[in-house]
Amino acid sequence: MPAVFEYHHTVLESEIDGQGHVNNLEYLKWMQDAAVAHSTAQGWPTARYKEEGAGFVARSHNIEYLQAAFAHEKIIVLTWVANFKKVTSLRKFKIVRPSDETTLAVAETNWAYIGLKHRVPRRIPPELSGAFELVEEDAEP
Repeated sequence: MPAVFEYHHTVLESEIDGQGHVNNLEYLKWMQDAAVAHSTAQGWPTARYKEEGAGFVARSHNIEYLQAAFAHEKIIVLTWVANFKKVTSLRKFKIVRPSDETTLAVAETNWAYIGLKHRVPRRIPPELSGAFELVEEDAEP
């Protein structure tokens, strides 16, 4: 699998807000969907995390909105893992509209790996971190 994962989506009418463009919260949902799809493609679907008794929770999100998106437009959420530390991981995103090659938003999420039973941080296992190729800043899309 490529280090940079592409999640394709067509903007739904239900994602449009009162100003006639995509609601800001939808970008966050797309990021979540892209992260889960990327993890699944790398052999770590939701069921595997449950079997491990652990998973990622968001510590922080940073989203810079650059351009609006509108109903029925096709978008691509590019996502990649920038790093793994002992119990955290930084995942980055670039949301683009391919029809005119416009970047709609750039974002990142800092994730913490926790045990699901007690909700405390847990060391990220090497088989998990090893499933992803890290993307260095100078190689980001």
